[in-house]
Amino acid sequence: MEVILLERVAKLGQMGETVKVRSGYARNFLLPRGKALRATEGNKKHFEQQRAQLEARNLERRKEAEAVAEKLNGQSFVLLRQSGETGVLYGSVSTRDLAEVMTQGGFTVDRNQIVLNAPIKTLGLHTVPVALHPEVEVTVTANIARSPEEAERQARGEAVTAREETSLDDLGLEVGAALADAGDVEL
Repeated sequence: MEVILLERVAKLGQMGETVKVRSGYARNFLLPRGKALRATEGNKKHFEQQRAQLEARNLERRKEAEAVAEKLNGQSFVLLRQSGETGVLYGSVSTRDLAEVMTQGGFTVDRNQIVLNAPIKTLGLHTVPVALHPEVEVTVTANIARSPEEAERQARGEAVTAREETSLDDLGLEVGAALADAGDVEL
């Protein structure tokens, strides 16, 4: 199916381009969200008449997104979650959780704007891209911790899940010494 793009779409094209896409992608994503029109003769004429208004609206949205981007870029947000000893979360942190935390922090961000390939499932500092506009993208840091104190330690760069590890050689010497103390084995 051929469609006319009403805004820039990543990996597809710029506003005003006529591109060929799969029918399901057009029907289920591009058309319902107002990102494209079917490429019929009537729609092509309508688009050319409305082109100046669409470009002006796109420029306005982009400027708004750039203003928010200046404040949001590089921000760090703390999310408190329960996890096991190794730092694996009992649940996960999704785009909805990140959007709620950013909104509480004073930024208007929709969960669809957060680019997260898979949910976050471990403690630590995670870099998360946020697409405020098709042409404006910033990165924020999600600080996933078990407590506020742990979040502060992670922000300073300390490892909170690191445990003192004992090598096999150390274990062998400790076991041998314990057996020797028991009088059963000569070393």
